[in-house]
Amino acid sequence: MKMKFWGVRGSIPTPLSPEQLRRKISAVVHRITPKDIESPQARERFMARCPESLFGTIGGNTACLELVTDNGQRLIIDAGTGIRELGLSIAKRRVKPDIYDILMTHFHWDHIQGLPFFIPLLKKGNTVRFYSPVPEFEKYLSEQMRSPFFPITLDMAASSKEFIGIPDGLFSIREFEIRWKKMQHPGGSVSYKCTAGNKGVIFATDTEIGQEEFSHTGENELFFRDTDILIIDAQYTLREYIDKTNWGHTSQNMAVDLAIAWNIKHLYFFHHEPIYTDNEIYRMRKSAEWYNQYLGRQLVEIHIAREGQEIVV
Repeated sequence: MKMKFWGVRGSIPTPLSPEQLRRKISAVVHRITPKDIESPQARERFMARCPESLFGTIGGNTACLELVTDNGQRLIIDAGTGIRELGLSIAKRRVKPDIYDILMTHFHWDHIQGLPFFIPLLKKGNTVRFYSPVPEFEKYLSEQMRSPFFPITLDMAASSKEFIGIPDGLFSIREFEIRWKKMQHPGGSVSYKCTAGNKGVIFATDTEIGQEEFSHTGENELFFRDTDILIIDAQYTLREYIDKTNWGHTSQNMAVDLAIAWNIKHLYFFHHEPIYTDNEIYRMRKSAEWYNQYLGRQLVEIHIAREGQEIVV
């Protein structure tokens, strides 16, 4: 199974500003020596040495994750602005009419606002199937696509559309076996554990981790224990979280605690704070790595979710 991040930012789309781009270019230029540009090979070696925070960007689109099985079966989670980029990628490949399955974690703007621009939704012959445990959730997706907010209604989009309520416990979408769990977030949110080919990914955006997630209940054992990858809301530093308790988001240290508690192999920080620069987010990872080492127990590999990043699970 592969996964790809199409949107990783929280709350509101956050394009790289001209000033931020200028600072990145300035920092790269400051590092260059004559030897670094004496040949194409030297130039490539120089670029490979540049810190992640300088060469590229974490990304400003809001939440969208794509999972693809080894047999090419696709599952999409959330429809933030990142789903527009996914749709453009599909359109460029001239994919034949297909079925698109989209799991919805919740219906705050940053998780649905890309849907009107998802090209497969607008193409006749496609079928788009939405899934949520929320009753009558179709109305939440339809509401943003009506006058005066948008010129095209959801009913007018040319694809066939299905709105499917999901059951408690384990259910399947094609090759994926899926569990879901309610999380603490204003208005409610759910996380999903998606398994295919004996590999598992948990997508836990928009959640404020509490004692409940550490309790050794049967539900938690099935959901968290020994999962390959945990993608989790880590919007705040610990200091900022103290000032924003009950806002429905998590600090990076709390995310590390959860991953260690359940023997999770890889931890991806997600739903990045919109006011943070790339440097600030990478510093959060460094702080989390120090905290992980300080605990001196089972170490978890900590990553920053970056837009366009593709990972083999």
